Amino acid sequence: MISTVRTPSRAALLIASLLACGPLSALAQSDSPPPTPTQLAGGKVASAEEIKQLVDKKSALLIDTRSPLNYGKGHVPGAISVAYGEKSAKAADFDAALDKFDMSKLPADKNANVVFYSDGPTGWKSYKGAVMAIKAGHKNVLYMRGGWADWTAKGLPEAK
Repeated sequence: MISTVRTPSRAALLIASLLACGPLSALAQSDSPPPTPTQLAGGKVASAEEIKQLVDKKSALLIDTRSPLNYGKGHVPGAISVAYGEKSAKAADFDAALDKFDMSKLPADKNANVVFYSDGPTGWKSYKGAVMAIKAGHKNVLYMRGGWADWTAKGLPEAK
């Protein structure tokens, strides 16, 4: 009688190696940035609907911190592009000295409403811009945590 030895297929080896690394969800999330904080000390986290009311009243300066390319694809009506150059850690205790952000684009009136937004809840650029504005003395800083993703998901108007 002839005995045969079966070797595992490539697919079986791949599955075994993935399982040895732990849950697949952990692997999928490892490249994703952590979500931004849900509170903003000295400012306010605002919903897309709240920001829409400010847009309608023209009572806030909106700062889109995404890249100029993404801004050009669509943005909140009235928003200006002030791209945030991010080198610091995606963390609440980030080192702003590592980043680049043109604070001269913010209003001279520190009591004016200023809204920051980026892509969404993992968009650290807008959170960091809002923190920097608060540290610079701005009193009415709003952070649209849901960002552009929430704005478009709710079918709110877009400018291009």
